[in-house]
Amino acid sequence: MRMLGPPESLVPVMTVAYAAPRRASTPVAAGFAYMLSSVAVFSVMDALVKWLAADYSVAQLMFFRSVFAFVPLGVLAWHSGGPAALRTTRPGGHVLRALIGITAMGLFFLALGLMPLADVVAISFAGPLFLTALSVPLLGERVGIRRWAAVVVGFLGVLVIVRPGPGMFDPVSLVAVGGAVAYGLAMIMVRKLSATESTVAIVFYFTLSCALVSGLALPFTWVTPPAEDWIALAALGVLGGLGQILMTNAFRRVQAAVVAPLEYTAILFAVALGIVFWNERPDSWTLIGAAVVIACGLYILHRETMRGRGARARLPTA
Repeated sequence: MRMLGPPESLVPVMTVAYAAPRRASTPVAAGFAYMLSSVAVFSVMDALVKWLAADYSVAQLMFFRSVFAFVPLGVLAWHSGGPAALRTTRPGGHVLRALIGITAMGLFFLALGLMPLADVVAISFAGPLFLTALSVPLLGERVGIRRWAAVVVGFLGVLVIVRPGPGMFDPVSLVAVGGAVAYGLAMIMVRKLSATESTVAIVFYFTLSCALVSGLALPFTWVTPPAEDWIALAALGVLGGLGQILMTNAFRRVQAAVVAPLEYTAILFAVALGIVFWNERPDSWTLIGAAVVIACGLYILHRETMRGRGARARLPTA
């Protein structure tokens, strides 16, 4: 998924991008182009994970996803100020964020190998719902009745997708739901870190941690890839890092509230890729549930934007 470094990733991704400076003079069209390109790149990466999961362990896929991501991330770090952009005052926070993010990525990668692509992507859209719900106990934020209503309705949309009834419920779908919960927790940590840490530092240390942790499992799970698979495995990391750069550029040029909704176009890419490569055709319940989750996510994003504007309006002026 489009997890940070992932989403990110589904992913996040949106929260980290808020920290990036925005250039008001850049045309909105450029921001839209960057965002749609990012979604397309992440969608191809998701499809590659699903294809490779038949032959390789989750740990091996995560290792290649992380190691080869350093190629585009090196470019991002260079453009962000070089080694100075990687300075941190909160190594413990990065470790905790990495452990949660690694859990999210592992669960999503596992789900991609077991479930239809569109179903996993639809469930991953619940990440912002969990973020909103968890922000109350973990960040001490106040969530109004409207956003709580959107969270509850959004969770009902997730239930429509997984359909927990006799003869319909697939326990495997809980893997993707668990990934969405972990994603929400990871974004909580990103919110905390973004107060003092740069975007590139958050992504870099997550990617480094993921490479180290997944690398520890390689002696027990390694499968030597044939020549053609080396290209696909390397592409996992390159595409993931490239998607992060494209998304960062989108948020630099256009307000988050304008381009963030374009992330939901991932369901269109997922449906198309699923039909073409695996003949996976999502049923009407999956599409209805995805529509409900997307609508609730967009409403929460709208309310967050309104709250941000209200907070700025209340700031004292000189």
